[in-house]
Amino acid sequence: VEEFPPSGSNGVTLRCRSRVKSSCPIQSKDYALPNSSWSQGMMDLYSRFLEMCKDGTWKRIPSYSNSVDHIPGKAFWESLKLMSEKERKDTRLFPRNMDTEGVGFEYAMFLNPSEKRMVCLFQPGPYLEGPSGFAHGGSTATIIDSTIGSCATFVAGRVMTANLSINYRNPIPLGSVVLVDSKVDQVEGRKVFLSCHVRSIDGQTLHAEATALFIRLDSTKSLQQQMSCQ
Repeated sequence: VEEFPPSGSNGVTLRCRSRVKSSCPIQSKDYALPNSSWSQGMMDLYSRFLEMCKDGTWKRIPSYSNSVDHIPGKAFWESLKLMSEKERKDTRLFPRNMDTEGVGFEYAMFLNPSEKRMVCLFQPGPYLEGPSGFAHGGSTATIIDSTIGSCATFVAGRVMTANLSINYRNPIPLGSVVLVDSKVDQVEGRKVFLSCHVRSIDGQTLHAEATALFIRLDSTKSLQQQMSCQ
């Protein structure tokens, strides 16, 4: 019996018998697992949150290269038929569009359902440079949107970003590790309001803070109808 990924990864494990390999589906790569590019600070923070998963308070969230496989409600997104199956297979989730480890977005997310909170451990690589030696503001916005959007999705269901407002406080050094901490503040009908802070792992430096509005989707209406009625 073979296990993918190895036991102890705290992710979903697929067991296949080698004698019937053809009947075992291929599992997508989970990019939220540690790799050789992770710094010691990233590993230590990951281990700390993994430890907090043991009592069920926190849950590690797998991360894949395809956006449909990445979020809950896969059947809903597939039912929209926004693109063909072949076209969908050729797409990549934006923060997971680099195959070389360590050069772009290295991150892992953890969910606390009772607190309606999602945190992201983020290590920006050299291909995300903006000002010399620091992460581009757009990459910071991307990881905030990804974290806050995942929080809204797991708490409120299928959503899309309606508004994202970011205040940049201190630039993020390339290769450093920061904690992106988001939570749902309020839900009013289809509107989901969230807030987010990006801090250094010692908590001493505030890199950015954000607020966001997400809209819960109605499966009986098209995306165009829903987003035009915000």
